[in-house]
Amino acid sequence: MEAIYSWLNSLVNKNKSEFAKWSSINWLNPYSASDYEAQRTVLLEKLDSSILFNATKPYHQQISKGCSICGAGQWSCLFITNKCNAACFYCPVPQNDDERPSTQGLDFNNAMEYAAYIKHFDFKGVSFSGGEPLLFYQRTKDYLKAVRQHCKDDIYIWMYTNGLLADAQRMAELADNGLNEIRFDIGATNFSLDKVKLAKGIIPNVTIEIPAVPEEKEQLIAMLPAMKKVGVTNLNLHQMRLTQHNASKLLKRGYTIINAERPLVLESEMAALEILNAARNQDMEIGINYCSFHYKHRFQKAGYRQMLARELYPPEMITSAGYVREFSGNAIAYKLVKLVTGNSINGGAKSTRLDNKLWNYEEYYILKEENLSLTLQGKIEALLAAEPSVPPADSLLFRIWQLEYIESGLRAYF
Repeated sequence: MEAIYSWLNSLVNKNKSEFAKWSSINWLNPYSASDYEAQRTVLLEKLDSSILFNATKPYHQQISKGCSICGAGQWSCLFITNKCNAACFYCPVPQNDDERPSTQGLDFNNAMEYAAYIKHFDFKGVSFSGGEPLLFYQRTKDYLKAVRQHCKDDIYIWMYTNGLLADAQRMAELADNGLNEIRFDIGATNFSLDKVKLAKGIIPNVTIEIPAVPEEKEQLIAMLPAMKKVGVTNLNLHQMRLTQHNASKLLKRGYTIINAERPLVLESEMAALEILNAARNQDMEIGINYCSFHYKHRFQKAGYRQMLARELYPPEMITSAGYVREFSGNAIAYKLVKLVTGNSINGGAKSTRLDNKLWNYEEYYILKEENLSLTLQGKIEALLAAEPSVPPADSLLFRIWQLEYIESGLRAYF
């Protein structure tokens, strides 16, 4: 079996094992997959050249500055809290408890620690998310002020909110402290635009960001003129995914589930692409961006891995997927670099100093092959010199390809 099919089969086995108790899941079968891919291709082709990141981020008109920064791997998303005051059926995780602000597995005890982190790595953009940031409004404002005061003047800052606790006074205070953009999930307010209106003329950029819910497709299309009227500059649509937390709610809706690295809702992607095409056909003057799971899982994560790897290694050792390559003679290895708080777990981490705080990097070998034949060495050298047009058939070369490149060739297989 070619490596690509073996890998895809492993995804099927993993997902079906993890969700074994949900016997009613409508998994995408091979007979339907080709029809779905054909429909998807037609919708993408209608968008002409308005497609970024190997067809994982199609858009209409424009994407926001925050999304541009994200795509460049220069964005930090801080989860102010894990607690939320809404109960959206599509939420992938439980959000019941307040926890320390965190990002990428790092906890921050105070706003100054986070500002030092942002300054050290020279992030161009910062967002505050949750949970619901407005549940802990003073904390959110403290972190906003620290980043604005201690980082570069041109850093772009935005906040995600369900809007339930939004009011004009808070919007004005956030704007006064340097918030550039606010993003509302109107799914939490039954698609009401009342809270969105509060931000118009106060916060410079107003965005609606919501999962692409298939049942709400026509409503969202019909709402586009109203969104524009109340000052919305961009509509960001996300792909819904199936999790242990939301399975009981999603499966009642009869969605088709795709066996990707995480189980995904097929109809969610189709709804997003149809909304994009409807806006294009109507020549709507509003930016719409589809942020697919594949974009977030591949390009977004690769950008962060590259940023950390650059702290420790020369650029020629860092792959486009953000891993560190060691290749010499008859051996090849790849490492993942991870920033950790507290003491190093494996005792061999390198470190860097952020102002007066020492941060540790842990390094994990995720592939290590020795005693390579001369023939295989030659094939590896050719693979490193240029990305092949199709995934390699050999299992080792396929794994190397995954660690070298951002899996651009895999999207067509889902």
